[in-house]
Amino acid sequence: MSVTLADVARAVGVSPSTVSRALSGTEKVKDATRDRIKRVAREMGYEPNHVARSLTSGRSDLIGLIVPDIANPFFPPIIKAVQARASAKGKTVLISDVDEHPADELERARVIRKRVDGLIVVSPRTPVDQLDALAALEPIVFVNREVPGAASVIIDAAEGMTEAVEHLASLGHREICYLNGPRRSWSNAQRQSAVRAACEKLGIELIEFGPFEPQIQAGVRAADLVHSRGASAVIAYDDMIALGLMARLNERGLRVGPDISVIGIDDSPMSGMAYPTLSSIHVPGTRAGATAVDLVLDLVDNPGGAAKPLVQLDTRLIIRGSTAPAPAPASTPAR
Repeated sequence: MSVTLADVARAVGVSPSTVSRALSGTEKVKDATRDRIKRVAREMGYEPNHVARSLTSGRSDLIGLIVPDIANPFFPPIIKAVQARASAKGKTVLISDVDEHPADELERARVIRKRVDGLIVVSPRTPVDQLDALAALEPIVFVNREVPGAASVIIDAAEGMTEAVEHLASLGHREICYLNGPRRSWSNAQRQSAVRAACEKLGIELIEFGPFEPQIQAGVRAADLVHSRGASAVIAYDDMIALGLMARLNERGLRVGPDISVIGIDDSPMSGMAYPTLSSIHVPGTRAGATAVDLVLDLVDNPGGAAKPLVQLDTRLIIRGSTAPAPAPASTPAR
């Protein structure tokens, strides 16, 4: 016979409502009491009846999470952080990957929203003219894109991009290539603006190529453009493009670091495993995911609140082996 909430209450010597509040993670139960209730419930083998709870509370204890491409290294840290934070709050995450198809995003969000208490949408690709319809699926939190009138966790590229340009300038590079990301990407617009501003401030010539999809093969294609221009330094939209760029430059006989410096963005696990290791702008994906969960659960608990929060997280440069002093210009033979 299964253990009921009332059984746990009798064993602890508190009311069933206190047990319910403690196991649901509410702040209204003292820490010592909550810990005791959880311990006794675990020892007795109590399993919460989620179906009954959803019928009485009108909630599913599910959070919807939508990402553009689960295979892109930028997204797994965010996904893991969302899952960890949600689990700590007694929630389960329903994940959907739209496979970089912007046209599917809004409809997918509408379907998922019917099953969950709140939505988190990461790096949404939805066109601007449809964003209002997406934001209307409240409670909803956007990560890595600022949506007017909606709760958002944005990752500010300015600090990290400025550090990257300053680093390259200090190494003597006077010309930098920036490899743009997807045309529809809000992140790329922010990164592009930041690198332009930093180059203008420091008097660095900026060359831009792209747009490119966040894929290694895109970096392979970009390498030939970079090589033909003869630039001594490159900042790529993300680590995937940067890694493809490095592989192709190596095939063409260029040494990454001594001959040409490369900086990626995301600080993905692969950046530390490449050869040479890839200098990259660290993006706080873990913090972004955990923050998004806190925001969406607060919106669930306080529907119809006044201002929608906007949380801004900063980026920073991680220097590794792929950046080095600019090579000396080739000497001109005497006539």
